[in-house]
Amino acid sequence: MMRRVFLPLFLGAALAAGSAYAQSAATKDTVVAAKSAGQVGEQADGFLGLVSGSAPAEVKAAVAEINAGRAKAYQDIAAKTGVTEQAAGEATARQLITRVPPGGYYKPLDGSWTRK
Repeated sequence: MMRRVFLPLFLGAALAAGSAYAQSAATKDTVVAAKSAGQVGEQADGFLGLVSGSAPAEVKAAVAEINAGRAKAYQDIAAKTGVTEQAAGEATARQLITRVPPGGYYKPLDGSWTRK
């Protein structure tokens, strides 16, 4: 029970930490543009994904860089809260998906890419 109480406190840190864990401004700009173009979306596991499965090399590299940062953030949250990395990622994803703008893509755990 305590884990659930404290998890939201760390989720805000994870959302902010995405930029603190090995993410350059150029990487962020690349992903923002790719999201706007419908190439990249948020997944319910807390990671970014390629909507069509293919994208330019720079988009793939930017997604990999951000996902590596997110993985580190989820590891840190798991270590601090006692939840699994998977639970930390999924809890963060719930918040990230609410921030997907109209026209953006997200992917539920048991579904396919959905456009808001």
